[in-house]
Amino acid sequence: MSVVRVVEVGARDGLQNEPAIVAAADKVELVERLADAGLCAIEATSFVSPKWVPQMADAAAVYAAIRKRPGVRYPVLVPNLQGYERALAVGASEIAVFTAASEAFNRRNVNASIDESIERFRPVLERARADGVAVRGYVSTVLGCPYQGEVPLTEVVRVAVLLHRGGCHEVSLGDTIGVGTPSRARQMLLAVAQEVPMAALAIHFHDTRGQALANVYACLDAGVRVVDAAVAGLGGCPYAAGAGGNLATEDLVYMLDGMGVETGIDLGRLVETGRWISARLGRETQSRVGRAAA
Repeated sequence: MSVVRVVEVGARDGLQNEPAIVAAADKVELVERLADAGLCAIEATSFVSPKWVPQMADAAAVYAAIRKRPGVRYPVLVPNLQGYERALAVGASEIAVFTAASEAFNRRNVNASIDESIERFRPVLERARADGVAVRGYVSTVLGCPYQGEVPLTEVVRVAVLLHRGGCHEVSLGDTIGVGTPSRARQMLLAVAQEVPMAALAIHFHDTRGQALANVYACLDAGVRVVDAAVAGLGGCPYAAGAGGNLATEDLVYMLDGMGVETGIDLGRLVETGRWISARLGRETQSRVGRAAA
């Protein structure tokens, strides 16, 4: 457990799910501040329909304005081929696609079944493979769904396998509503790892019930080495009532630093960035480490 790669999702998954619309210049500054703090993988924006997600209407302008640092990856979310074309037009070299392990959640989120949603972005996977563009896959609701409750573990495994075999170099397993506990999180991860190499898996926990850090620790102990988090605990989920924000990157890095795990991230600069973006949103940071530092 000497090295863990942190994937920062605050600028996309975080701001996309915040009610306030942040100015494009502030989004660009957020991404650049995160790079200055040492993050090497920063999800920059989302090329989704502005009609459905107005917070991301400026995706092309934001991505184009970011000063790209050597050695830093800036993946963007795309829902379909149209979104992929928009991302490619501004130079994106890594994308992410998404689906859920819950049929009910998928129907509510993208108005399609799990298999239909995968078929929708299959042309994206084929184009990305031809273009040499790396693809990350997200699986939501891996530990519970706000509409159907329990999600069969067999479905989580099945969907993760479909994404990996379809061309996703990495599959992020997300507890969208934050209902997981360490033992369940570990069990889920190990079940998926029987079919998808652990090196190709990442974890993504929301902190609705205060279990995110404990879940991460249990999964690190099980062998995963890639963790998603959002600066200042930004985000939530518009399709999951009551879902809390993402695990705060500051809290994750504080724990990893204390364990002697290398991340390459400057905690002080990260805390400062979390307080800065929270001020832009007109609220206090959701990071416990950030609040303690204040």
